[in-house]
Amino acid sequence: MTTAAPPPPSANLALNQLVAERRAAGETLVHLAFGEARLPLLPQLAEQLAKGAARAAYGPVAGGAGVRAAVAGYFARRGLPTDPGQIVVAPGSKPLLMALQLAVPGDVLLPRPAWNTYAPQAAYAGKRTIGVPVPDECGGVPDPAALRTAITRARAAGRDPRLLVVTLPDNPTGTLAPASLVREVCDLARAEDLVIVSDEIYRDVVHDPSATGFLSPAEVAPERTVVTTGLSKNLGLGGWRIGAARFPAATTGRRLRDGVLAAASELWSTLAGPMQHVAEYAFAEPPEIVERLRAAARLHGAVARAVHRIAVDAGARCRPPTGAFYVYPDFEPVRAELTARGVTDSASLARRLLDESGIVVLGGHLLGDDPGALRFKAATSLLYGDEKEQEEALCANDPVRLPHISGQLARIAAGFARLTGRPASAHPHLEEAR
Repeated sequence: MTTAAPPPPSANLALNQLVAERRAAGETLVHLAFGEARLPLLPQLAEQLAKGAARAAYGPVAGGAGVRAAVAGYFARRGLPTDPGQIVVAPGSKPLLMALQLAVPGDVLLPRPAWNTYAPQAAYAGKRTIGVPVPDECGGVPDPAALRTAITRARAAGRDPRLLVVTLPDNPTGTLAPASLVREVCDLARAEDLVIVSDEIYRDVVHDPSATGFLSPAEVAPERTVVTTGLSKNLGLGGWRIGAARFPAATTGRRLRDGVLAAASELWSTLAGPMQHVAEYAFAEPPEIVERLRAAARLHGAVARAVHRIAVDAGARCRPPTGAFYVYPDFEPVRAELTARGVTDSASLARRLLDESGIVVLGGHLLGDDPGALRFKAATSLLYGDEKEQEEALCANDPVRLPHISGQLARIAAGFARLTGRPASAHPHLEEAR
């Protein structure tokens, strides 16, 4: 009997332990390896948490009627008419993604690279993953031609691909798949009878929604698409663990939802009552929530674009970020210079940045990418400082000129330049930091 390989060690856990050890030893690090949205807490959210504190009783596994109605309204305002009966809330989107792995049989198709939690979750569910390269223009979805080939080869080898995970906008590349690609991938999923999980936890972190159109697979293939979301990235409530999923309305959706609820009843029971109170308020999107979402997206975009410019100036290829708070540079154009310095793959690239410049990144090999490639993920959301500095950054017209951010950017520029011996970026905000 063939069994799935054991899950790899958690990349985030190992890196955060390394960061803690080196900081304890007195090092000052630039941490770009952890995708936490560092935003100051809205006072209204704290008020809602206090108001919901008395909700200590168990509730329905799917969540109470009020919170499910609020999440349904959230999706409806984004072009996805939704009945509250299609919604399940949970302590974060990760448990929902894990429950879907348990509810859908067969192997899992993932974009390559992909968020480093998808593959370990599949392994924990006893599944095998099939990585499919992303297209040149964006991440988050597999290249359609490569996806078709991967499915054909997998089935010829006796495997059973049944689940396709996409991420819009993408972690790790910080890009958003255009509508044409989403349609092509959805058409292929329908032809091959795949269930689509569209992880849209970064949907509200599109930097410029007026210039960047968003098409959800749930609009194209509604009968087979489950959408996951949450409040960790858009509102910075990662530690509060609030997630939600929207299931299709038809028979497939009811079957998937029942399977997820069966897993939920054993794994987490229900989202905590006080957090349901917060979620009901936040997903209803009163004016202060709408304004915070806009301000946060502007901040994330400004800082991510600054790091993108630094990477390109250092000789890397890099897709311009349009959503989330990541960049994914590829230093292949300067491979010769890096090889001369002993850097030959993503692991040695990440190690050199840490040892030489105190910059922590997540190597592409930890994201399912080719280990021999010179790529890594840089999460830019940890550059905003403490809570007071975060508030200042949210309000600034040009946050990259703030001393606490420009100083970090200057250090990143110096570290990237040190890799190849090139002069560091000479952007005005970096010159001021020096």
